[in-house]
Amino acid sequence: MAYTIGVDYGTNSVRGIVVRCSDGAEVGTSVFNYPAGEMGILLDPSDHNLARQHPGDYIDGLEQSVKGALSEAAETDPAFTADQVIGIGVDSTGSSPIPVDSSNAALAMQEAFRGNLAAECWLWKDHTSVEEAARITELGRAHRPQYLAKCGNTYSSEWFWSKLWHCLKVAPDVFDAAYSWVELCDWIPSVLAGVTDPKTVKRGVCAAGHKAFYADEWGGLPDKEFLAMLDPKLADLRDRLYEKAHDASESAGELCSAWASRLDLPEGIAIAIGEFDVHYGAIGAGVDEGTLVKVIGTSTCDCGVVKANKEVADIPGICGIVKGAILPGYYGIEAGQSAVGDIFAWFVNHVCKGDGNTHAALTKEADTYGPGEIGLLALDWNNGNRTILVDPLLGGLLVGQTLHTTQAEIYRALIEGTAFGARMILERVEEYGVPVSRVVCAGGIAEKNPMLMQIYADITGREMLVSGSSQTCALGSAVSAAVLAGSAKGGYDDFETAQSKMTRLGETSFKPNPKSQAIYNELFELYKKMHDAFGGVSTQDLGGVMKELLAIKERERKR
Repeated sequence: MAYTIGVDYGTNSVRGIVVRCSDGAEVGTSVFNYPAGEMGILLDPSDHNLARQHPGDYIDGLEQSVKGALSEAAETDPAFTADQVIGIGVDSTGSSPIPVDSSNAALAMQEAFRGNLAAECWLWKDHTSVEEAARITELGRAHRPQYLAKCGNTYSSEWFWSKLWHCLKVAPDVFDAAYSWVELCDWIPSVLAGVTDPKTVKRGVCAAGHKAFYADEWGGLPDKEFLAMLDPKLADLRDRLYEKAHDASESAGELCSAWASRLDLPEGIAIAIGEFDVHYGAIGAGVDEGTLVKVIGTSTCDCGVVKANKEVADIPGICGIVKGAILPGYYGIEAGQSAVGDIFAWFVNHVCKGDGNTHAALTKEADTYGPGEIGLLALDWNNGNRTILVDPLLGGLLVGQTLHTTQAEIYRALIEGTAFGARMILERVEEYGVPVSRVVCAGGIAEKNPMLMQIYADITGREMLVSGSSQTCALGSAVSAAVLAGSAKGGYDDFETAQSKMTRLGETSFKPNPKSQAIYNELFELYKKMHDAFGGVSTQDLGGVMKELLAIKERERKR
């Protein structure tokens, strides 16, 4: 028997799982909720764009989640012992860069920077660097269009360079104290490996390629001449970052003696290269060419792969096309929505002032309506638009309210709005030649909310398959660890074999209802009008949208 561990750093918690390599059975699971801030997020009441996390929570979460998963594995699987663990894989949110000193220690964990928000991890959903992202886009289009072409032609405030540049502007003391910056998905593997020099941290091409303008074809990271156009200090920093980024065929290192003792695991076991949660989630959901994996959580990320020996067109508005970003030997394609579960949580917690039962109650009532019956249409931009407009300065919108509109109707409209946004992404990638023959969904929402999944099927016109794992991202990390360990130690020698043995689909799927689909096609045309007009890409006449919504509502209620 051989086992691997997957560690998944999410927005609010870290999850550890122990997976049996022979069949992918998850024999141990443990979740650690980040204690700092609000649901693990450090906020600033004066700036709603700020979102940081404390690296100390990551270290505590690593120990607690892994030890908890090992303890459960020992109870549930009589054959399990910790010395049978052959590897560990890590995934995280991103871009979530951490400022570190010359010994690879996070600045925020040092007394001199205690409580300094700029010294914390800059969480993926931090949008404080809007101006910097816009300027990077402007300079990139003028001087390095090849950089932008691979990331949808627009740089985002969620990404690496815009965040570092903003730190330099607003907290120069932190920027100057930082010897280097390391993405969370790269930092945790380096901690496990005992790396004490940031320049020797094995960086994953997933984070580097999608968020930091890295590509082998132009020599790695952006050249110093371009970075100096932003600020000379960013050009100087390049020398303290990295020269090479790696796909998941490369190990991030071996488990050092200190962490082996701390976790009670064998010293020297393989550590998989770090990837973003949704990228390893795609592997855990069985991604292959023709499969679009949707990881639906606080936000949603869509991932697909195309074999690297094929031509892939640059796709405007997506989060990047990067060779090796998900699976070795494939181009990884990423898109997504900046808020999905966060929108539902905002409405329930802040508008309805609900409790733990409110989501279920609203879902039950919202399910009594059919397509078109609520007379509402929502734009899903409460945290900006990630794809295809790439604009954090957009907000949510709800059209068609009356004095009789209920909370459940609004809740359904918000769900439908996220589904319309998902359809926009699906149609964009297909428009540029990326084949999508099946859609696999993962994440707690996909697993627990059949009403939402049926709405997604009806609006997109696609069958929604569901991953067989409730911890798909962590499972993908564990799969990668099994491949790194190799068949000689009880793992696998390639990802295709490992996925076939260790991943699976759930028994339930959601097929589109033709009648519902026809109604949603009408509503989607109205959504697109609003999307393009409020997104600033057209001058659509919106004068008839409300009346068309009302006409559809009256017609469907009479039915």
